[in-house]
Amino acid sequence: TLVSLPDPCLNGGLWMGTACLCPPNMDGPRCEFGATTINLTAELGPFVTMMARVTNRDFSEDMGDTSSPGHRRFAEEFSRTMDGIYRNVPGYRGIDVLSLSRGSVVVNYRVRLRPLPANASLERRALELLAVTNAASRPHGCSASADGLCFTATSARATRAAAPALNDTELCRRHVPANFSRFYFPFRTANGLLCVTNCTLNVPGAFDCHRG
Repeated sequence: TLVSLPDPCLNGGLWMGTACLCPPNMDGPRCEFGATTINLTAELGPFVTMMARVTNRDFSEDMGDTSSPGHRRFAEEFSRTMDGIYRNVPGYRGIDVLSLSRGSVVVNYRVRLRPLPANASLERRALELLAVTNAASRPHGCSASADGLCFTATSARATRAAAPALNDTELCRRHVPANFSRFYFPFRTANGLLCVTNCTLNVPGAFDCHRG
């Protein structure tokens, strides 16, 4: 008889047969450690805020509520579609659907970008995103039953890193593994924001932890 061994992975890790596949920001053979450094520079921007009109879906009242199943389902479909379109755009990191409104469905969303090289123009990148969005192929027929979304992007606005809604400590707390949040603190560098622990090398107060 085959005996099923207990899953050795901790903190949400997934046993792959020979090793644990750890979730983001977890480390160690059994995902028992928080990563020594978590880079949150991308959370500081820059962004391009965009608006698109999806013509083959109808807005329903619950889609205006970001916590509703209708909003979540549509946002997931829209995000998957845009990920496919933007994945080759230099510096692309992902999108956040900010709000949905009537007409058929108007999507207000934010494209997250890596910090741009000094000689790059964020305004030009916004125009590129607008062009790429409107050049993307659409489902045949564009009916409500079509397998995919039909849309037109109507605006793109460059947004440099603004004062974050959360302070550095709260940003760290949001992104580090919940069981470990008390061990992390924010550390600003010339290029961005890191969440570190006393085991992180080259930060004030660091010591050699040797996994202890």
